[in-house]
Amino acid sequence: MERRLCAKHGDPSSLYLLQRWRRVKKPQEELDAKRDPTKLAIGVEGGFNVDDDGDYDVVKANFLRVYPAGIDVELPCEDLPLTVAQCVDAVLQHAGVHAQDEVATWQEERRESRYADALAQEPSEGRKIPPDPKQWKCAETGATENLWLNLSDGFVGSGRKNWDGSGGNGSALRHYEKCKAEGKEYPLAVKLGTITPAGADVYSYAADEDDMVTDAKLAEHLAHWGIDVMRMEKTEKSMAELQIDLNKGFEFDKITEAGAELAQASGARRVGLKNLGNTCYVNSVLQCLKEVAAYERRYCAGADAIFESSPADATGDFCTQMAKIAVGLVTDRYAKGSGSDDDAPVAAVQPRMFKAIVGKGHPEFSTGRQQDAVEYFQHLLEVMTRAERAETRRTRAIDGLKSTASQFEFEVEERVACVESGKVRYVTRRENVLPLEVPVDLATNKEEVDRERELKRQKTESGESGAKGDDDSASEPTRPIVPFDACLSAFAADETVDDFYSTALGRKGVAAKRARLKTMPPILAVQVRRYYVAEDWTPKKLDVLVPMPETVDVESVRGTGIAPGEEELPPADADEGLGGGGGPGSGAGGEPQAPVEPDASIVAQLVSMGFSENGSKRAALATGNSSAEGAAEWVFAHMEDPDFNDPPTIPGGAGQSGDAASAGTGATGAAPDPANVAMLASMGFAENHATAALVACDGNIERAADWLFSRADDLDAAVAEVNAVSAGQSGDATSSPGGAESDGECEDGPGKYELFGVVSHMGGNTACGHYVAHVKIEGQWLIFNDRKVAISQKPPLDLGYLYFYRRSA
Repeated sequence: MERRLCAKHGDPSSLYLLQRWRRVKKPQEELDAKRDPTKLAIGVEGGFNVDDDGDYDVVKANFLRVYPAGIDVELPCEDLPLTVAQCVDAVLQHAGVHAQDEVATWQEERRESRYADALAQEPSEGRKIPPDPKQWKCAETGATENLWLNLSDGFVGSGRKNWDGSGGNGSALRHYEKCKAEGKEYPLAVKLGTITPAGADVYSYAADEDDMVTDAKLAEHLAHWGIDVMRMEKTEKSMAELQIDLNKGFEFDKITEAGAELAQASGARRVGLKNLGNTCYVNSVLQCLKEVAAYERRYCAGADAIFESSPADATGDFCTQMAKIAVGLVTDRYAKGSGSDDDAPVAAVQPRMFKAIVGKGHPEFSTGRQQDAVEYFQHLLEVMTRAERAETRRTRAIDGLKSTASQFEFEVEERVACVESGKVRYVTRRENVLPLEVPVDLATNKEEVDRERELKRQKTESGESGAKGDDDSASEPTRPIVPFDACLSAFAADETVDDFYSTALGRKGVAAKRARLKTMPPILAVQVRRYYVAEDWTPKKLDVLVPMPETVDVESVRGTGIAPGEEELPPADADEGLGGGGGPGSGAGGEPQAPVEPDASIVAQLVSMGFSENGSKRAALATGNSSAEGAAEWVFAHMEDPDFNDPPTIPGGAGQSGDAASAGTGATGAAPDPANVAMLASMGFAENHATAALVACDGNIERAADWLFSRADDLDAAVAEVNAVSAGQSGDATSSPGGAESDGECEDGPGKYELFGVVSHMGGNTACGHYVAHVKIEGQWLIFNDRKVAISQKPPLDLGYLYFYRRSA
């Protein structure tokens, strides 16, 4: 690369700094020595090497090139004039935009426990822990493995049982809960077999932590129970090592196709993406998105027009950065490697500015932590839609008036039937991902799985498990196999609603609810929901196989609307909330109740657990402010809802009618903030236009500004439509996913699809691990593992997390 140093007006010569970088592969002995990870981390020393840069040394040489003579002067050079030498040093030491925006690499983060500094410890007389690990055993069950010492009272208990029956029996947790019920907060426990002079695994059972933590006074706390950390040696795997084993095991090997001789692929559409220190979730989504024809037309074929209209500072321009990514991935501009070695990897696109602009202002996607690929995909569609609306003339000319996100959008038809009266109500909502639960009980090999688990349980109880010569722990377990049809049937199955207010009965009763697809999108994104929250509120992953077919037909779950002979439930009386005479939203005499506010203490407890304030308020309202525990259960069941983080609807609020608050008052049930109205008005918009925009965008001023600018050509008509919805004149309004503005009616067509993209995740939950994409291009499956691109021999269609199907021709 060349960087210009200086040039004086009229100077016939120009000076440039020429940098030549050459990649040299490290000796095989050094590569073998660092191959196995020792740390639960990605892209750091000792962690998983998800990129191939670590296999090479970069030899750098600098020269001063003089134009027009073309003379190269090797640097450093003592004969250079002082001014030129200072310019060279300034360029070499300058941290460019890439270095300035470098995100932190991810590794398992453990925070210091707030209970460690002043931890209460009972007297230890007569209760010292023996130094010999062979003498350790669970005080409740006698188990001898996976033992945890409560640092407050010296109780030794077994760890928790995993969903598949492995692990411990949970006595350590039960002991903590027993102590808490007695008024004693003894939250910290250490895994005995992991204690070394360097530290140990420490877990906090406290509700506001409930995670692996660090204890700065661990040596002192252990010494209280007679344990000298300087004399201890590790006898069991740490929690990080167990997670590494998971990542290196069946799932990791199968998804990355480890052990197979994969032929490297290069050329257009076969370009990798640099891992910037935990951006595999971004890379995997982009590799699938580039195969969507509408995306390619807008951002690759239309790139020249976008670039020509880019602002002077394009670092913050979404359209420019997205077009750069599209050109880099779809064309062969970056397809050829720059290394001289035959086995040197191909060059890759580095999406630094793109990641920064998409994640800007977001509490998670702006960080360097691992994220959920499905959530990122939906967030990206929302950001893209807003940018396309704001930049109509730059992006719409290529693909008509539809947004790119509309390719994924479809309508879900929900039918709710009052069991007692038989009357029904149909409600439509808009989505961009079809979430499928995995009904493990419907596994085709359920008997075999149950038999294996029962045998393992019997061995554990009899003490045979782990005996010499017993290799059960080393063998691969039998995993449940749940077919796609079972998942689709679970999505469409009837669900009982016990606390349903029936407008036909004028009181609460039981209802049956079911979902169908009202429209079929051009691109169907399917999420296999492998992740769940355990009873102890920790995120877990189902160890299950879901063989997804390469062609699917989802016409069996198409919605048909109200059927002949069905009678609709009466609409709610707008003056009496959700129904007359004592229904929700009205008093005993039919008078409207005052708005119900979320309980502040419940919201505070949920926020302290890491959930958003809006989501916490929604949970409190949805559970009637009953308890923090009940609200938390609601959160875990609804945290992936597209509107989870949106402002909640206040029951009984002004203007509320039907099943949702009137659009005239926004999602919060209140008029838009006058300060926001004034701010938009100061930008030249009429007050009524600003108010309608805020109503349409749930009070979000940034989205409201985009809404106004994108509808400037016919703003009065757009405002009239919002006001009509507000007044209840538009019938069933359809909500759009993630809060993004929709483009009218969803496209519809036959429900037959072909699979072209799979995003797979390795790790215990979506907050850690690694993502890989498999994409079918020109009839051939390829694996995209960050910058590594190869021809896939056996894509893991049964282990994916997010699947992309396009409509069959």
